Amino acid sequence: MADYLILCSGETERHVRAIADHIDQTLSAQRHPPLSMEGASTAQWILIDFGDIVAHVFRSDIRAHYGLEHLWADAKQVRLPAKFQAPALGPVPAAKPRTRRVRKQG
Repeated sequence: MADYLILCSGETERHVRAIADHIDQTLSAQRHPPLSMEGASTAQWILIDFGDIVAHVFRSDIRAHYGLEHLWADAKQVRLPAKFQAPALGPVPAAKPRTRRVRKQG
């Protein structure tokens, strides 16, 4: 059984996959490759097993549905220090309207 359980979430499948890829790449670069990874094909819930550490990366609605936090409600929670937390991102700017090109015939 893992000593540490990491639960995190992203808003979309692409975001979930990016978080999981970052965790994998960062630990693999430090010579700690995962023992296994499940769920990467759908990226709704990716489980990465590093032995002593297991990371669950959920799409936000899937995380709310399963509520794994309740299973380990008595476990000690550890907050990451601010230097390890990602900075808050501002709102995504609206895309500029596209102009349509019309080919002249003649």
